[in-house]
Amino acid sequence: MKKLLLLFTACAVSAAMLAGCGKSGVKNSAEATPENPMVLTLAHNLSETHITSIALQDFADLVEEESNGRIKIQIYPGGQLGSETEVLEQLMAGVVGMTRVSAPGLATYNEGYHTFGLPYIFKDTQNYYDVMDSDAMGGFFRSSEKDGFVTLTYYTSGSRSFYTINKPIRKPEDLKGLKIRVQDMKSQTDMIKALGGTPVAMAMGDVFTSLQTGIIDGTENNETALTTGKHGEICKYYSVDQHSMIPDVLVISSVIWKQLTPEDQNILINAAKKSTESHKAAWEAGIEKAVAEAKDTMGVTFVEDVDKDAFRAATKEMIQSYSEKYPKVQDVLNIINSVD
Repeated sequence: MKKLLLLFTACAVSAAMLAGCGKSGVKNSAEATPENPMVLTLAHNLSETHITSIALQDFADLVEEESNGRIKIQIYPGGQLGSETEVLEQLMAGVVGMTRVSAPGLATYNEGYHTFGLPYIFKDTQNYYDVMDSDAMGGFFRSSEKDGFVTLTYYTSGSRSFYTINKPIRKPEDLKGLKIRVQDMKSQTDMIKALGGTPVAMAMGDVFTSLQTGIIDGTENNETALTTGKHGEICKYYSVDQHSMIPDVLVISSVIWKQLTPEDQNILINAAKKSTESHKAAWEAGIEKAVAEAKDTMGVTFVEDVDKDAFRAATKEMIQSYSEKYPKVQDVLNIINSVD
């Protein structure tokens, strides 16, 4: 019932605003003018103040500017049109024009996106940026039109590490017997099992209480979760193992993509890339601020002497199994490994 209600709400909103159904009557960008623009809906579940939400607004502003007002993007943040999964379903139906989604969430529609949930596939942060900004990765992003979506760009969400209530994690053996919260992703569940812990999939909103009551012993995320989620009030050890770098991606419905002229498609791609560049600097500043706050006001200890080689060795077979089960995963891994 909830899903039907959300879909109805999205349809009602989109009927008034989305290209092809808008009150302007514009069915494609070739017909759009500043007086009668093509209006696209971008829905996501982040708060308006989130670093990535600001990047999405930058993207929308750039599109309007570079199209001379012929294309406008109406943003619905904070889950107004449903959860990440629900909005993605609406996008595939062409009801919502664009959304921001964690990259592995697209694996249902294109198995290659399983790759981005795998541990230790990037050497370091610079390698991550070099790979994600490469022409080869851009080609992969634009190759999924037949799957119902096209990826315009990515936004970093940092590196994810383990943090626990009262036990630092320096090697895989330290996870034995611990209940670790993960996102509801097969790759994360498989990773925790490979490392000897017990995965517990749950929504982000349930993590604080679950840590507080002992339902879980720890979780994994980037440093900002310590402060924005208040997890640093309970978890006093943040072990910098940096096991994964899971990007967010900005995707557009293939239905809407086909309504754009090639020139306007390029406007969206270029605007998206520019928003990614500004987002990088904002993200790094946000991480520095979160680390300082976690250390100084929450008393969190950052554990740097982590045996990353041991973690890589423990998850090597898992990565191999994914590349064998999902051929497109191997294709993406080849792209990653081709970038120095």
